[in-house]
Amino acid sequence: MPFITTNPALARALAEREYNNPTPVQLAVLAPEASDRDLLVSAQTGSGKTVAYGLAMAETLLGTAEHFAPATAPQALVVAPTRELALQVQREFAWLYAATGARIVSCVGGMDARAEQRLLNQGAHIVVGTPGRLRDHLERGRLDLSALRVAVLDEADEMLDLGFREDLEFILDATPPERRSLLFSATMPRGITALAKRYQRDALRIEVASAEGGHADIEYRTMRIAPTELDHAVVNVLRYYDTPSAIVFCNTREAVRRLHAMLQERQFSAVALSGELSQNERNHALQALRDGRARVCVATDVAARGIDLPNLGLVIHADLPNDAESLQHRSGRTGRAGRKGVSVLLVPPFRRRRTEDLMRGVGITPTWSGPPTADDIRKLDHERMLVDPLLADDPSEEDAAAAQTLLAAHSAEHLAAALVRLYRAGLPAPEEVADPGEPRNVRDRGTQRDFGGPSGESGSTWFRLNIGRRNNADPRWLLPLICRRGNVTRKDIGAIRIFDEETAFEVGLAAADRFGKAVRKADGADVIIEPLPGGPSGERSERPARGKPLRGKPPHDKPHHEKPSYEKPFRDKNFRDKPAQAKSADGKPAFGKPAYSKPAHGKAAHGKPAFNKAREAMPSDHSAGERPPKRERPSTFEGKPKGKKPRPS
Repeated sequence: MPFITTNPALARALAEREYNNPTPVQLAVLAPEASDRDLLVSAQTGSGKTVAYGLAMAETLLGTAEHFAPATAPQALVVAPTRELALQVQREFAWLYAATGARIVSCVGGMDARAEQRLLNQGAHIVVGTPGRLRDHLERGRLDLSALRVAVLDEADEMLDLGFREDLEFILDATPPERRSLLFSATMPRGITALAKRYQRDALRIEVASAEGGHADIEYRTMRIAPTELDHAVVNVLRYYDTPSAIVFCNTREAVRRLHAMLQERQFSAVALSGELSQNERNHALQALRDGRARVCVATDVAARGIDLPNLGLVIHADLPNDAESLQHRSGRTGRAGRKGVSVLLVPPFRRRRTEDLMRGVGITPTWSGPPTADDIRKLDHERMLVDPLLADDPSEEDAAAAQTLLAAHSAEHLAAALVRLYRAGLPAPEEVADPGEPRNVRDRGTQRDFGGPSGESGSTWFRLNIGRRNNADPRWLLPLICRRGNVTRKDIGAIRIFDEETAFEVGLAAADRFGKAVRKADGADVIIEPLPGGPSGERSERPARGKPLRGKPPHDKPHHEKPSYEKPFRDKNFRDKPAQAKSADGKPAFGKPAYSKPAHGKAAHGKPAFNKAREAMPSDHSAGERPPKRERPSTFEGKPKGKKPRPS
């Protein structure tokens, strides 16, 4: 189906580029009901939005005319979030408007502002730029928007996310109110809707989606990796898919530098793309990918919007994106214009839940697997070698003559082995990686850590860590440290016993070899992990793996997680013993106070107790439990009769 456009010059340009089948978004903006109206368009990234609004602008700027009038003030303005996207729009417009005589000027950060000023003074029909540089030209009086007829915001939601709302409002306020506004974006958050209500008039809402969904051409893969094997996993994924070009996304510039250096060291033709590079460096990097001189681009999210690279078949998320929209736009660099692509997320065990939330946000059910192994890659290399054009194509006469000379000097097996070595020498070597495995079920948490007896002879191996109770060791941060250093998961770790100077822990036999190799690679670190033959000593003072530390030394015949109970003896400051309370015949406590036994004390002449004399004065025949008889005292004192004191007369 040919393009439905009223401009013959643009129709010829599309035919030369073999644009015979318009995309759904291009058909929507060229529909009769969208003619000369403000448009609010959301469509899948990579669906041809640039050509779509280029054709929509032509209806307003040219109509049926084939040529522009001499350039004076700009008639159209396109605002893009990044420099790369703005320059890409300029390249697309260059061939689309080539036969119309249009002067297209770019104004982006990182380029010479004085050169842009000279181009603007010479006149321009279309200006393409980033918000910051366009506002700078407006404030300095270099850009005149009084004659503007069309304003386009490309990837408007990304510009709001990057903090360009104030710049966009400043630019749109400087445009004539009767101009036509076109807003194109892959997503439509609330901020874009508010911006459209303020600056658009009776806008036509166009939402285009594929019949199979927005990700029909992209295959999403989520791969479990060990936290310390990220670089090796990236290498193996690149080797496994072997696409003409690929992008590896990182969240920080430092991660881009490190991963880029690693890939170059392993014989990958890689370039870096981040915000710290100059515009010329970024242009050279993208041009190397387009020319085929580079195969891999390591980039931050600056390359996640609007970058269209030919034959880009693979996107690797070395760092997880911040939200579902970033995941969608990162992955949208592949699977463009009907081509198939693969988007791979490398997920350590502690990022699994976040990954599932991200995939749920874009409406994708993840397919979990381990990273490609070295054996898988070698098998694929063998299959690719058999279908390589060097072997499949017929040799020339010169090649055949050279082959006869080699066969005369060497055997066919020797030459075949040499061919295999030459083929493999040009490929980066695959890495040995491990699959952390599926996370354990919550119901099985209590049973999967029971590896065996205390010495580990029936299913586990013990290791020691040079951190103990005196270093404030706690299982809450020891367990993640052990998993990270040993490339294992929580289900592979058994009991953790913390002593004064060290910590002993057990690792299941299924992961013991992998754990031992991983900790040996980390020699020289402050935290030392080494095998502990025979397990921890039973005489050491330990505390439980979880909970508060115990005071004192728990008994060894009880599990270490049980707190020993202590009986507090009864002490009374008044009585030496306290017999059990008397009970009645029916077994219930009898009322009244218990009968306490209190020995009788004699007193000396000075009034203090005389214990020995009191015991000697006790009769020998009194029954047990009875109080001894009281000593008789004189009823009267000497010379004074007993009774009331006589009243004085």
